[in-house]
Order: sequence, then C-alpha cells, then structure tokens
Amino acid sequence: MCNLYNMTTNQEAIRRLFNLTLDNVGNLPPHPGIFPDYMAPVVHMGNSERALSMMRWGMPTSQKVLLDAAKVRAGKLEAKGKTVDFKELLRMEPDKGVTNVRNTSSSHWKRWLGPANRCLVPFTQFSEFNKAAGGNVWFENPDKPLMAFAGMDKLDFCAEGQRRRSECQPLCLSHLPAECSRRADPPEGNAGDPDHGGRIRYVDARALG
Repeated sequence: MCNLYNMTTNQEAIRRLFNLTLDNVGNLPPHPGIFPDYMAPVVHMGNSERALSMMRWGMPTSQKVLLDAAKVRAGKLEAKGKTVDFKELLRMEPDKGVTNVRNTSSSHWKRWLGPANRCLVPFTQFSEFNKAAGGNVWFENPDKPLMAFAGMDKLDFCAEGQRRRSECQPLCLSHLPAECSRRADPPEGNAGDPDHGGRIRYVDARALG
C-alpha cells in the first residue's frame, strides 16, 4: 500500500482538522511528492499535546531481514572466492527502512504498537504502482481533500525524559494499513471507481478501513 503520496493542503487546514495545539514545523510548503526516506508532516502526541512535526518515512528494518540480506550477500562473495567477515558484513548491511507495517504480530513491531507511538500522516493523494496501467495510479477523495493514514512513529526520549523533537534528530514513521476486506488495489479497482481519464481513482473509504 502506497509507495508515494502528496500533501498539498495548507497548514491551517491541518491544524483545524486535527485540532492541533502545537506546531513544530514552522512554515510548511506543499509536498507534491513524498517518497520513502523523505521528510513529511505528521500529527502525533508530543508531551501530552497534539502536535505537528516533520518525520522521515521509514521505520527500522527488523534484524532478521538484515541478517537474511547479509547472508545472501556473504554467499555471493564466497561464491567468487572472497574471504568474508560476516560480523562486519552484517554491521555494514544497509537499512533501507520499512514504509508499511503489515504484520503487527511480529515481535519487531510490538515495542511501537502502544498509544504513545501512534500517529496520523496527512495526505491529499496516494499512489500504487501498476505495471499494467503503465506506472503509478493515483487515489484521491474529491469530497475530502485532506485525509490521513494511520501511522506508527519511533520517537526517542531526551535525557530529561521528554520526547525528542525533529530538531533533535530525524524521526521515523511508517504507515499502518488497516486490515479490512477491501484493499486499495488498483488492478482490481477495489479502492473506488476509476476516473474517465484512467489515471485517477476515487477512494472508497471502506477500502481504507
């Protein structure tokens, strides 16, 4: 679900819709193309206040996934006759981040499933890649130009026990798709009726849970 999204609604609309009491982002320009590992505005609880902050899209990858990737890399190097320091190889394995949390029963995610790490990710459109359609197919709701994904954030704590702000370090988030009987699936059209132009589909709220 969602490999790219837009957030082009003005800042005041976000403040009103989510009844924000704290704004950490300053002047928020439109974000017409938010990709994984990009910064994006997120609504979260900050020190008992509902706040708007910038967070980076992508939660940490599980150690098992990194371990498996390192094993594959080691196997390829050994097949070429090269000596492998697996411990160093694992340490250097790049963490590309996880953008959508699908298996909430995984022990990797349980530490962030509580209310303190829940957030909302405002958006105006999102896309799904569809090879048959020739690229990204965009979804929107013309009746609700501003919506939000459910999300999970990873906010660390400063020494005094306060949650870190975006100026302390980059923050991480990941979308948390709802489990429902109707998926946002462009090939099947389950997320709504396609526009006559064939490139935009209107979101059916039931498809998003």
